[in-house]
Amino acid sequence: MLTILGFTMIATFLVLIMLKKMSPIAALVLIPALFCVFVGKGGKLGDYVIDGVTSLAPTAAMLMFAIVYFGVMIDVGLFDPIVRGILKFCKADPLRIVVGTAVLAAIVSLDGDGSTTFMITVSAMYPLYKRLKMSLVVMTGVAAMANGVMNTLPWGGPTARAATALKVSASDIFVPMIPALAVGMLAVLVLSYVLGRRERKRLGVLTLDEVLVEEPAESETVLVGAGTGKGAEKGTGGSGVGNDLKGNGSSGSGTDADAELPDEDDGFQGLDPNRATLRPKLYWFNALLTVTLLTAMIMEWLPIPVLFLLGAALALTVNFPHMPDQKARLGAHAENVLNVSGMVFAAAVFTGVLQGTGMVDHMATWLVDNIPDGMGPHMAFVTGVLSIPLTYFMSNDGFYFGILPVLAEAGNAHGVSTLEIARASLVGQPLHMSSPLVPAVYVLVGMAKVEFGDHTRFVVKWAALTSLVVLGAGILFGII
Repeated sequence: MLTILGFTMIATFLVLIMLKKMSPIAALVLIPALFCVFVGKGGKLGDYVIDGVTSLAPTAAMLMFAIVYFGVMIDVGLFDPIVRGILKFCKADPLRIVVGTAVLAAIVSLDGDGSTTFMITVSAMYPLYKRLKMSLVVMTGVAAMANGVMNTLPWGGPTARAATALKVSASDIFVPMIPALAVGMLAVLVLSYVLGRRERKRLGVLTLDEVLVEEPAESETVLVGAGTGKGAEKGTGGSGVGNDLKGNGSSGSGTDADAELPDEDDGFQGLDPNRATLRPKLYWFNALLTVTLLTAMIMEWLPIPVLFLLGAALALTVNFPHMPDQKARLGAHAENVLNVSGMVFAAAVFTGVLQGTGMVDHMATWLVDNIPDGMGPHMAFVTGVLSIPLTYFMSNDGFYFGILPVLAEAGNAHGVSTLEIARASLVGQPLHMSSPLVPAVYVLVGMAKVEFGDHTRFVVKWAALTSLVVLGAGILFGII
């Protein structure tokens, strides 16, 4: 019964947010509360929520101060050279912009933290997507998949969890997986190229005047291959030129190669060379502070929430020594902080009920028990396949510490090595990074001003495909 209710609760949540019948925060709170009553444990709802909030409070604190820290770094111009380099490469070509998004997200993901990756990537690319009227869900989807592949780094989380749960070396898991993960990253780049060509075809041939046309106050999110505006919501086909941007060719086979964005202030937030928050004299201090902070994260000198708290306080104090300026910077980033922290605490209700009622345990047990006996010798493959949905519907902690040891035991009984099972468990990470239980994804969609349901509807199929590519490469290379 708990198994059925668990799957039903998750399905209800996903359907409602994808159909935009409820906001993510409301769905994360009300749906699990309702199902908690159905289970007959409504009297314990308060305990489940408090347990969930307690477990996610450090993550919420980390995200709050990380947003403030990187927001200040963006304000003072630390990432301007990176942005200019990406824009110089991208020009006004949607194809280059999408590929550039994947490359930037992959590079920044080397720090092992999804939240910082999304903050930097969105801050650099969002103005460009908005100015060219490109699909924002393409940006969020590509960034999430690139980060998902890179999230398998030993200091990223999943590999360390697998090593700890199965008592093996993290390097023995990760190093042999590098070829398969490289194929996965190549798949993300190829997919970015395909999506970029779709965007180029949809927008037609761009000219500099069209690039610089004034934006309306609000613009709708466009789904690739689904037309524009209201047509996208209705699923009407439309691979031609969107009505929002009139190009010089309806078939739009390419873009104007010379349509580079000007260096002057063109309305791109974060690239205005005259903004009052710039601190060019403190550039190397801010760069050193950021490198030190990321090093401390990787070396685990202090808990990450503490590091970002100290970093945000120091960055504000040095760059904006006057109290009114500090308050202005905090106010400028308050919306992002509130949106993300609110989502995290709402997700705490969802995870608290899933775990507290025992639904997640019953769901996992049901899946494992229904593995056919004939699949025993192929448990590495089974683990890889199961990791795709399980890491989407569960936290990494729940999967790696609760499910993976059971799968490893089943594999050992049929002669499958623990290391093969551990490597296969990493396969689902490209999809995991878009899970509603991952706080970082709310940073991504919040800063990009994308509906979580739109992001989910767009990214799930592509991320699942990327995961299957990694699994196939691992089997082909004899790694899994």
